[in-house]
Amino acid sequence: MPSPSKRATALGRYIYAIVPDQGRQELGTIGLDEGLVYTIGDGRVAAVVSDLPSGRIRPQRRYLAAHQGVLKQVLQTVTPLPTAFGLVADDDTAIARILKDNQSAFLSQLKRVEDAVEMGMRLVLDVPNIFEYFVATHTELRELRDEVFRDGAALTQDQTITLGRAFADLLEQEREDATDRIEAVMQTCCRELKRNNCRTEKEIMNLACLVPRANLERFEQTVMQAAQPFDDSYAMDFNGPWAPHNFVELDIKL
Repeated sequence: MPSPSKRATALGRYIYAIVPDQGRQELGTIGLDEGLVYTIGDGRVAAVVSDLPSGRIRPQRRYLAAHQGVLKQVLQTVTPLPTAFGLVADDDTAIARILKDNQSAFLSQLKRVEDAVEMGMRLVLDVPNIFEYFVATHTELRELRDEVFRDGAALTQDQTITLGRAFADLLEQEREDATDRIEAVMQTCCRELKRNNCRTEKEIMNLACLVPRANLERFEQTVMQAAQPFDDSYAMDFNGPWAPHNFVELDIKL
């Protein structure tokens, strides 16, 4: 329990996650500004918090790292509902109100992610130039490229738009087809799958997977199985385990 002097000067309770209430828990001084992380519960659900010594929290690297570090620690024993960075309640009374007002939603989402973790999967095209790769592997794009460059003159704006749109359409279709094939394999060991937007042009798939803890070893084996149909132009990797950010929808109003 934080000392009375520290509690007296705290300007709020920083919230990291919502978990099932298992009685008061202390995770050590791993919170923001090395604050003691502990739980405040109502008998069914609990908030993982630390006292906030300052009224403002900026998304500095050390704070972001502390936030993720707490979630990683919690994930070792239970699957939490992670909150967005920067969520602060005034005091214990405000925490109690949040738990009461949202208890039904919290319990429903805790059931959804129970005994599971989030794993990430990516498929990327590991080629020097993705446009040239598509030209070499898609006849229709190669013919269109040859047609607009036939005269050797500089491309008009309309030609540039036409060629760019044809490439973009093929890339989108490649992403859709590849993700469909991979999802068909991965759903055999995952509770849920969620498609995320690709972050770079060469990224073909960005998939979030909700994986039962008991299936983690099988998950790795299934990733290898999903990668087999793709040639050496592609690279697949995975990461995790993480708190299930992509499978939790919290709308906490303070």
